[in-house]
Amino acid sequence: MEKEEIVRRVARGEDYKRLEGALSASPQAKVCLKGYVGSWLYVAAAQLLGQFKTHLLVVCADKEAAGYAYGDLRYLCGEDRALFYPASCRRPYQSEEVDNANVLLRGEVLSALASSAGGGCVVSYPEALFEKVVSRQGVVSRTFEIAVGDTLPIDRLVERLEGEGFERAEFVFSAGQYAVRGGIVDIFSFSADTPFRVEFFGDQVESIRPFDLQTQLSQGSRPSFSVMGNLKPSPEMEKEYRSFFDFLPEGTLVLAHNIPACAALVGKRMEKAREDFSALKENSPLKHLPPEELFLDEGEFRRGFARHRVLELSQRPFFEGACELDSGIVPQAVFHRNFQLLGQTLSEGSARGLSNVIFCANDTQIRRLKDIFADVDRQVRFEAIEGEVHEGFTDASASLACYTDHQIFERYQRYAVPRQYTQSQALSLSQLAELEVGDYVTHIDHGIGRFGGLQKIDVDGRLQEAVKLIYAGGDILYVSIHSFHKIAKYSGKEASQPRVDRLGSGAWKALKDRAKKRVKQVAFDLIKLYAARRTVKGYAFSPDTYLQNELEASFIYEDTPDQLKATQAVKADMESDRPMDRLVCGDVGFGKTEVAIRAAFKAACDSKQVAVLVPTTILAFQHYRSFASRLKRMPVRVDYLNRFRSPKEKASILKDLAEGKIDILIGTHQIVGKSVKFKDLGLLIVDEEHKFGVGVKDKLKTLRTNVDTLTLTATPIPRTLQFSLMSARDLSVIATPPPNRHPIHTQVVTFDREVIRDAIARELTRGGQVFFIHNRIENIYEVAALVQELVPDARIVVGHGQMKGEELEKRMLDFMEGRYDVLVSTSIVESGLDIPNANTILVNNAHQFGLSDLHQLRGRVGRSNKNAYCYYIAPPYSAMTDDARHRLEALEKYSAIGQGINIAMKDLEIRGAGDLLGAEQSGFIADIGFDTYQKILSEAVEELRHEEFADVFAGEGGSNDTLSFVAPDTQLDTDFELLIPDDYVSSSVERLRLYNTLSGLKTDGQLEDFAAQLRDRFGPLPPQVTDLLSSIRLKWEASALGFEKLVIKKGILRAHFPSDSASPYYRSEVFSSILAWGGIQGNRCRFEEKPQRDGRKALVMRLEGVRSLAQARETVDSLARAALKKPE
Repeated sequence: MEKEEIVRRVARGEDYKRLEGALSASPQAKVCLKGYVGSWLYVAAAQLLGQFKTHLLVVCADKEAAGYAYGDLRYLCGEDRALFYPASCRRPYQSEEVDNANVLLRGEVLSALASSAGGGCVVSYPEALFEKVVSRQGVVSRTFEIAVGDTLPIDRLVERLEGEGFERAEFVFSAGQYAVRGGIVDIFSFSADTPFRVEFFGDQVESIRPFDLQTQLSQGSRPSFSVMGNLKPSPEMEKEYRSFFDFLPEGTLVLAHNIPACAALVGKRMEKAREDFSALKENSPLKHLPPEELFLDEGEFRRGFARHRVLELSQRPFFEGACELDSGIVPQAVFHRNFQLLGQTLSEGSARGLSNVIFCANDTQIRRLKDIFADVDRQVRFEAIEGEVHEGFTDASASLACYTDHQIFERYQRYAVPRQYTQSQALSLSQLAELEVGDYVTHIDHGIGRFGGLQKIDVDGRLQEAVKLIYAGGDILYVSIHSFHKIAKYSGKEASQPRVDRLGSGAWKALKDRAKKRVKQVAFDLIKLYAARRTVKGYAFSPDTYLQNELEASFIYEDTPDQLKATQAVKADMESDRPMDRLVCGDVGFGKTEVAIRAAFKAACDSKQVAVLVPTTILAFQHYRSFASRLKRMPVRVDYLNRFRSPKEKASILKDLAEGKIDILIGTHQIVGKSVKFKDLGLLIVDEEHKFGVGVKDKLKTLRTNVDTLTLTATPIPRTLQFSLMSARDLSVIATPPPNRHPIHTQVVTFDREVIRDAIARELTRGGQVFFIHNRIENIYEVAALVQELVPDARIVVGHGQMKGEELEKRMLDFMEGRYDVLVSTSIVESGLDIPNANTILVNNAHQFGLSDLHQLRGRVGRSNKNAYCYYIAPPYSAMTDDARHRLEALEKYSAIGQGINIAMKDLEIRGAGDLLGAEQSGFIADIGFDTYQKILSEAVEELRHEEFADVFAGEGGSNDTLSFVAPDTQLDTDFELLIPDDYVSSSVERLRLYNTLSGLKTDGQLEDFAAQLRDRFGPLPPQVTDLLSSIRLKWEASALGFEKLVIKKGILRAHFPSDSASPYYRSEVFSSILAWGGIQGNRCRFEEKPQRDGRKALVMRLEGVRSLAQARETVDSLARAALKKPE
């Protein structure tokens, strides 16, 4: 059954017919619908929309309810017809709190309503309708159309855009911006969700293409698009403002939830606006419009409904004389994940002639449902539909019972709001990693210097572009754009400054060699362990049962692809007869514990015992709560051991454990002690392994020989590092957050008693708890007293690292158990405290914390299905250092879970790498920079795979197994004009980014894509760029031939062979073929030995008569055909 069929079925039911009849009485009919409606209301609305050929406005009680309604309508009516209409600011007259993404969504709604007669659904809530809007006429006069074939001089278009309030930018990121590059104009209208690229031929519009903000690349083409100007309130437009209800055509169908409550909310907002306005009048020299011009009061809001056809959802009618109806709809029953009961209910429904339909979020859930019913052996008739509605219902009059998978499995459904197109996240993130003049950079051959920007240099009368690096003593090194891969932005520990090296000194080389030696040792130990494990036999667990399916389907968040992959990898390891030793790493809240719970349950299903080892007493209790609540309806017993257990309890637990009555035991290092005896241990789960002492780790090694082991860590391990270590450890990285988790509302505020009081009071009124972080022990009690003064009813507890361990743990446990409302503490909560009920955090003096600390602190909240709030309290931006301001701005912008991780990644990666490879490695990373360390590690692992451990990896196909040598990164040095000209790409930052991308390309396909992207964004390629791309292919071929350096100057090509005379390259077939090819060339080819700086001699092949890039390509091609047996 498709969703359209469900709408038709509901329309045939008596309940719907009664409702439609009442609403058809007149264009201003008023109907009050009593009783439960659930998502039936929106199924009915989809039918009513077609029936009345008008617009639909849904007014919900708050933003969350509006989000769920929007999700239902978007699914039932189609994405293009459902629109979300949000509030543009958090507080009236607070211009810095205006949300640009919301301004854009409002513009989109007004533009759609102004340009169509009916058929659109708009979902909103009181705070959004409280703001007045520009009149219909105002919207039409500020909108103009651009179509292919139009004659429109670019300067006229620019003039019009400026007049409509657009800003010029180098590249378009957000609404209201435009960019001009030659014959290309990019425009991001105030009413569109995507920007458009208009390409001109002279004065004629040749093509119009929507493009992606993140990649800046076109996606298809359009015949035309409309541009709407800025509708922001201003004193000149004062007479143009109307209520949103007046903007709608008369007779619009309005679905409103509890009108009196919504009106009261609008009234409160108006009072606040009047207070803010009078305070503003006294303190601000700017002219502001009075609140009556900009906002609705309670009376206007109530009167707004009069002109329209209204369906009110309430137990008492708001309108006199309204037609009152009972809905007749029954809500979905609660099953508490009892599938016997669900099966019985579905069978009974079928017997009564009902069609059973289950809405499932995705294909995985449909499969799990079918597996569960197949396993519990019930012949149940139902249809599963992929799609989500918020609440299930039974409509007996339409013989239809609709269920939702998230209610059956008690999962959390995140409400939908449209995608937010503000700043392109990818661009901003890449800007954080971008090089700015003065930044520290690492050159792999010359060490750490400072970045001096892009410079044009003259090479024998031809212009080239190079990167300028400044070293100690003012020495300058120019790095060719072909050697870009050798430099990387220095990333060591946050806020630490590296030492700048001297050019030509041996210190950097010595440091690099020392690091490589140590890295090789670490890699050697890891691979040796891995090789040894391959020979041991362990226990092979049996495949999944239906209970396993039931457990996985009831996870309250959606599985992310990474999490699914990690779960499958863990299960495959457990089912094989080799002992598992897998490491799962991922950020806080990314679902590592869930993977562990699934593995533990799988082991328990085979009657094997599970030990979960954690570093702290608090974590033991926390994990116990997580495991126990997830497994509460499953036939397993979970218990925990920590120092808060009495001797009597301990003795009883140990006895039950030895007898096999406990399936899963969670505890601190005690559980690997001599007194703890397992009857049949099958799986060991270790959380945050790096936090244990050497003694515990040694005990673990003895346990591990044939027991499956799963290790979890929260410090993320860099993706790049992951590949190098793949050969040494089974590794699963969870890098994506659950899609149905809320973003955390993040605000940077100054120390304002009112804000602090409101934030704490709001959390306490919804029964939650609050963290207040203050990182100075000397006055933490004064801060706690201040909080107590602001919120007298709150139960407050203080925690800091100088307390006795037992006292601190007791306070933390009391807070976890809900005995206190507010925890005022230092940043000790950063590591691992997981309290789903605490959903507001305030961080005092946030400007004094590093990025990753702030990110980790924020990760303490938003761990349940409630909205979470994070307030960073800091001085005004003007009083902060630039670094602190950037940090806080970045965090405020990236509030969605899993985006912050991108920014905090670098510092966390360094910790993660240190944790994985041993703490002393962090020291090397700080000395040589992360990227250089990464390159050295990759080389070390590659060499070990080819040399010491060649037999272990035989048949696994390493990256260079076909060559008997590792191909070098060839350095190209020419006197040709190979660059991106200024008049083609004017921004030096963008050119730098393009050079950087170019240096990372590896295949012909990637190079073709890169050329297409340049053509799309900047127009046809100039000859210098065509040559630049051609030179990249030349470099690849030279690398395959084993040349370390290729110099083409003054008509002579010099190819430098590897400088290490003991290299296996000189014994390869490739080398002997090159010598043979050189012999055939006669006098134009000679082989010479050139002395190097380090005293060694290097072999160089010299070829004359190479005067152009085309000739160079031809020569190297001919050589590649001979030496690499490359086809013609």
